[in-house]
Amino acid sequence: MFDRNRGKNGFFTVFLTSLLTSLVVGFLLIFAVAGLVTGKKSTPPQTPQGGSGIEMLTPQQIVAEESNNAGQSNNSDDKTNNTIQSVAESASKAVVGISVLKVDSSSIFNPNAADRWGVGSGVIVTSDGYILTNHHVAGGKSKRIVVSLIDGKNLDGVTVWSDSVLDLAVVKIEAQGLPTIPLGDANSLKVGETAIAIGNPLGLQFQRTVTSGIISALNRTIEVDTEQGINYMEGLIQTDASINPGNSGGPLLNSKGEVVGINTVKVASAEGIGFAVPINVAIPIINKFASTGEFIEPYLGVFAYDKDIIPYIDGSVKVQNGVYVANVDENGPAYKSGIRVGCIMTQIDGEEISTMMQLRCVIYSKKPGDVVTIKHISEGKPQTVQIKLAAKEKDGLVTR
Repeated sequence: MFDRNRGKNGFFTVFLTSLLTSLVVGFLLIFAVAGLVTGKKSTPPQTPQGGSGIEMLTPQQIVAEESNNAGQSNNSDDKTNNTIQSVAESASKAVVGISVLKVDSSSIFNPNAADRWGVGSGVIVTSDGYILTNHHVAGGKSKRIVVSLIDGKNLDGVTVWSDSVLDLAVVKIEAQGLPTIPLGDANSLKVGETAIAIGNPLGLQFQRTVTSGIISALNRTIEVDTEQGINYMEGLIQTDASINPGNSGGPLLNSKGEVVGINTVKVASAEGIGFAVPINVAIPIINKFASTGEFIEPYLGVFAYDKDIIPYIDGSVKVQNGVYVANVDENGPAYKSGIRVGCIMTQIDGEEISTMMQLRCVIYSKKPGDVVTIKHISEGKPQTVQIKLAAKEKDGLVTR
């Protein structure tokens, strides 16, 4: 039988119990939230050892982190700037201006013709006055060469060696105790590393201008006009360091302040594309001048192209390794030893060769009369020959 009074009491008991429970839970939630907001009661979540978790940063921590990152970026920029500044300060002392009074062939018939001066740059490579520059700056016939030093002195110079294909020349001045720049290794260069150029763009009024950039590419080949006609310069260093007329012959340096190239040309139709001749090919020449006072060029009597140039000359020729002989002096030592046009030279004295630049580096380290061993492929057959180097002199070939 149902008791109405008891039903009412039970209902109110359940109701009051539920209400009190809700109030207690509500107050607990309020205190918990307050603890999270104020940070007084909360405990950060723990990440299990060896596990992964997401670290939540406060606004203050985020600002501090961004400040640290900015500081690291600024430190990197400061380091690069300090490197360039240091290199510029030490290397500029050995950079010179070279003014050349060229022989104008048309002036022979016009005694009233004005003198024509050209201006370029150079780098002192020995303390007794040997200066490395470009052939197109100081090579060929000239009436006078004047070298401008950092101390304001102007000294007469004479070109003692030059090569139009390499676009390199050596000028000698009579001086002692000159500042020099250490020579580096272009073979160790990496694309993207710092490159610093120093020279005299647009003339001597902007002497020793410093520009910087990166090594953009290596082993580039470009077509150039030379005294012998159209030719190809290969193995060049490409850089976006600004190079302008007058910079020619100046040094391209790495972050250590070492000369890794001699600035030679820029692409006139584009910005930020300049080229330098790797210093390695000039080092044996400089060493000969420094030790003996002269460089008698060892002569092999061939001109060869690497596999990257061959498609521009003869698309039917396929070269996997080595250099393709495109021209042979019939009076030279290579021809007398059986080297012919079409031969592919793969080794010299056990050293693999893949560019004419590499071949020159080895040849220039020798002296006339030395015998070199060359491996080559002739009509598909590998052969090995011994070649006695001759001496190439200004007025022609002299065998010794």
